[in-house]
Amino acid sequence: MKAQFWSMDMIFAVMIFMGGIVLLSYVWSNVNSQFSISYGYGIGLMQVQLNNLLQRMQAQGSPQNWNSYASVNNTSNWANVSVGLGSSSTPGTISMNKVLTLMAMSNSNYQASKQLLGVGYDYYITIYSQGQYNLSIGRNPMNLNPTSIQSATIPIVLDNGQDANMRVIVWTNTTFGVG
Repeated sequence: MKAQFWSMDMIFAVMIFMGGIVLLSYVWSNVNSQFSISYGYGIGLMQVQLNNLLQRMQAQGSPQNWNSYASVNNTSNWANVSVGLGSSSTPGTISMNKVLTLMAMSNSNYQASKQLLGVGYDYYITIYSQGQYNLSIGRNPMNLNPTSIQSATIPIVLDNGQDANMRVIVWTNTTFGVG
């Protein structure tokens, strides 16, 4: 009986089994590294979009009074403006009129507002101060089961002279890639 256990058939079967284990290990390692690269790239892209959106929100936009040219319900004329919330009258401040216009544009057509802002992921912007303001623009990620969130909060001054904070969030609820 011992001679039959170490027969050529058994040795061949063990070699096939070990070859399968080696192949499975190679495939698993490759898939795992591809997932890490894809996910890492997605996070990096979200961070870039967050930084770009944050800079855009602090800029004045083009033309400086773009909010008077952009028709909230007519997305075709949105191509003629570059959105920024900065005040044209006082550098370094945020214009409440521009904030309210962007809020109305986002509420009117969220997808078109994402394109206007140059964001491929979803976005959510809040402007808040002590007891005075709590304004929200975009889609709140907490209501939509996000899988990844990148955010930044900066202090701002509103054009009425009041100190406030602006929190900009770029988020997705997809596994990876632009959703």
